Amino acid sequence: MTLPVAAVSAVTAAAPATSVAAPSAMPASHGAAFDNVLGSVDSLQQLQSTTSDLAVQAATGSLENVHDYTIAAAESSLAIELTAAVRNKAVEAFTEIMRMQA
Repeated sequence: MTLPVAAVSAVTAAAPATSVAAPSAMPASHGAAFDNVLGSVDSLQQLQSTTSDLAVQAATGSLENVHDYTIAAAESSLAIELTAAVRNKAVEAFTEIMRMQA
């Protein structure tokens, strides 16, 4: 299982806004991009759940191929690191925006 990266690239490819618009005036594409980001977070949770299930199977001896768990654990770890990095960059950008003088 892999984490879809399309949602992350949609967030990083978005151009910075030059003015603040009312929420009702936002185009539908912004809502769709946010929905994709939330979908990728759901995929991350599902990936972690699968990894946890495989870990239990490996510990009880019912898992035939241990490499399935190893691969799932590596994917889960990488997805968590990517999500944390994107979150940190978003917080950093928000903090920088808040420091700007009006």
